[in-house]
Amino acid sequence: MTLTDHIKPVALFTLIVFAAALRSLPASAAPAETLTVAGGCFWCVESDFEKVPGVIGAVSGFTGGTVKNPTYKQVTKGGTGHYEAVQITFDPAKVSRERLLEMFLRSVDPTDAGGQFCDRGDSYRTAIFVSNKSEKALAERVKAEAQSDLGQKIVTPVKSAGAFYPADASHQDYYKGKNLVITRFGPKRQKTAYKLYREACGRDARVKQLWGSAAPFAGS
Repeated sequence: MTLTDHIKPVALFTLIVFAAALRSLPASAAPAETLTVAGGCFWCVESDFEKVPGVIGAVSGFTGGTVKNPTYKQVTKGGTGHYEAVQITFDPAKVSRERLLEMFLRSVDPTDAGGQFCDRGDSYRTAIFVSNKSEKALAERVKAEAQSDLGQKIVTPVKSAGAFYPADASHQDYYKGKNLVITRFGPKRQKTAYKLYREACGRDARVKQLWGSAAPFAGS
């Protein structure tokens, strides 16, 4: 047997092993995507969606207005045009944009154009923000289906996405915070204050009234 004859089977064996190794590698993961929504108090929206399997994280912030890098006080005072919003990062292989939109519309009162629950004013209105025609078409379809299910007009607009400005650290993961804050109920840890606020604001009660068993987060 010549040297060339010996090399050929070795090369073939190497190719077979290499091909088998490639087949054993996991498929390339789809890149993470983002969905930005406004649903009243951003603490509540963040808390709800960080519980969803497939959601990587959620950031509270502001979008939809004209003021750059707004503060919480500026936005809640009014005049900036911004919504309190949450930017949700998710793995599309584990949860779809469509499913997140369905859950969002059933976690708010989309019939209220003046705010959400006890929080009134423009910054507390609901909205869905989209980045392209495909996202817009999906959001409009999901909205129409939700309106049909609810039997009432949904006023939540689908708007073009603009700059998103994260809120300061004190407003991130507020529902898990341990800092002591002053509330109408007296000094409370953030986690406790959040639960008391959510209940007193009537968020879950109203969502249950509207959506019944279809409400994904009420009471969570």
